[in-house]
Amino acid sequence: MTRVLFVCLGNICRSPTAEGVFQQALDRAGLSKRVEIDSCGVGSWHVGKAPDPRAQAAALRRGIDISHLRARQLKASDFLEFDYVLGMDSDNLAAMQALKPADSQAKVGLLLEYAGLANTDVPDPYYGGEAGFEQVLDMIEQASTGLIAELTCGR
Repeated sequence: MTRVLFVCLGNICRSPTAEGVFQQALDRAGLSKRVEIDSCGVGSWHVGKAPDPRAQAAALRRGIDISHLRARQLKASDFLEFDYVLGMDSDNLAAMQALKPADSQAKVGLLLEYAGLANTDVPDPYYGGEAGFEQVLDMIEQASTGLIAELTCGR
């Protein structure tokens, strides 16, 4: 079983969206029994809360229900339990690297490294309008295709 963890700032917009999008991609690829996923945030502000209603609505328009997810904070043990720990932007990555234990074998990086895009930061849509949530979905969908290729061909 391969384990993948998606990380953003507060775990209410980008990382739960990534969890939902990637679960849908795994289901379509017939890989949901081989890959386990989760999401979290580097901060603790939203622990226990559902994803942002705008993120939920944007995901639902694409047939993805993320309403059941609840925010949690990244912990050092995640780096020992997950094979991939993927952040949404360079600030998340810096926080992740600071917390990563020295004995971790997890592949730590940015989700958009799998998208083939010049920019590897998923913009935080929290302070913007609905178009930002749609852009995040587009970027994550593209990265999910590349990550599935990594998991199926790279192993």
